[in-house]
Amino acid sequence: MRRPRTLLVGGGGREHALGLALQRSEAPLFVAAPQVNPGLKAIARDYLVSAVEDGPKISRWAREREVELAVLGPEAAIAAGVADELRAAKIPTVGPSAAAGRIESSKAFARELMQRHHIPGLPEFRTVSSPAEVDAAVAAFSGQFVVKAAGLAGGKGVWVQGVDFQTPQEGAEIARKLFPPTGKERSVVLEERLEGEEFSLLAFVDGTSVLPMPIAQDYKRALEGNQGPNTGGMGSYSERDHLLPFLTKEDREAATEILRGVVAALRKENLEFRGVLYGGFMLTAQGPEVLEFNARFGDPETLNILTLFDGTDFADLLYQVAASRIDPSHVSFRLRATVCKYLVPVGYPDSPKKGSLLRIDENAIRDLGVTVYYGSVSPGPEPGTALTGTSRSLALVGESSARKDAEARVEQALKHVQGEYYVRHDVGSVADVKARVEHMHKLRGTAPFDPVKNPTRSGPAPPQVFLA
Repeated sequence: MRRPRTLLVGGGGREHALGLALQRSEAPLFVAAPQVNPGLKAIARDYLVSAVEDGPKISRWAREREVELAVLGPEAAIAAGVADELRAAKIPTVGPSAAAGRIESSKAFARELMQRHHIPGLPEFRTVSSPAEVDAAVAAFSGQFVVKAAGLAGGKGVWVQGVDFQTPQEGAEIARKLFPPTGKERSVVLEERLEGEEFSLLAFVDGTSVLPMPIAQDYKRALEGNQGPNTGGMGSYSERDHLLPFLTKEDREAATEILRGVVAALRKENLEFRGVLYGGFMLTAQGPEVLEFNARFGDPETLNILTLFDGTDFADLLYQVAASRIDPSHVSFRLRATVCKYLVPVGYPDSPKKGSLLRIDENAIRDLGVTVYYGSVSPGPEPGTALTGTSRSLALVGESSARKDAEARVEQALKHVQGEYYVRHDVGSVADVKARVEHMHKLRGTAPFDPVKNPTRSGPAPPQVFLA
């Protein structure tokens, strides 16, 4: 079977994971990215250095190379309408239109869509359109609240009361500062602060059906112990049964129902969604609540998920997402646990040190059962080296039958990366995950899960399509 000539837009760790999955499908790969990613460069037939938002340039380049399938990685490309350009060029594309992509690029749109269509999991929120409206909106919350930049912020546009600020007045000042001094129209979203544990559920969406992937938990904060500023994600883990230690099948089904409702709501508003829909959820005592939606593969969770992908043909699956209907028999994930830890430049995210030399012994790392994914780096002066950029540099993903062993493998693999970097060692660790489980037991008033007494917790979900 001939595989589609595939364009991959983006040059980070997520795109490297996508590229390797496409390579395993033997799909000819073409990459458009703002920098040369060493991992992608090594497997690409051709490589265009370009801003990911430049739809006309990318589309022309793709047509010249007779590309038959396009996959969009970064949110900036979706918001800029690159999918619209590619579809206008008759190239099936994994990634929604700019209009449907507002589910991510406009938090106000996402919240108001849920409200209009009575989709569950919607926290109390207020959208403010000017600094003058902030104080009244803040006063409407009886408890603590969160300030969110309404547009794209690379995972860094969230401020939580009790963590990033203490008083309502401080939160109001943060919200006011988010409005541009020019007076150009913009909105800020204020939401109730939810208590619980976060989880990420990604799903393939072909415009009608929703096919969920294994669940992962992301670590947003820069420093160990969940301290420091928000980042794009310092790491993540997934469990052998594709759930999480504090999450039941019923919780997963409730979250999937929310994603299904969003896809159906977009269709009702003539906004067909083809691509990957990511639900960022908070599991509360009452069940899953929505923190955010992403309109693409998440990073770092995609690195966990694609490490486990065991379907018949990843390229063919993506073509189904882009151009037809998903065949669930093409979707399979190994029953294994994974732990992903990102190595980042010193000072990340506020003042990252660019240009530091990293020496990577990929063979030694691979021998440990760990995969290296290249992120924001450029080729180094000699083989086996790379130079740090301004974002996350390298991801190491360990896979094993148990999370404890996968995490230990990553810690061993870190010894084979020499240079100046920072990593959160607590990602997926026994102590950290135990604390999260105990937190949820306390919130829900439940005893620890027992897979014998509570069989709804044990075992993965079979591939299942949910029709929107």
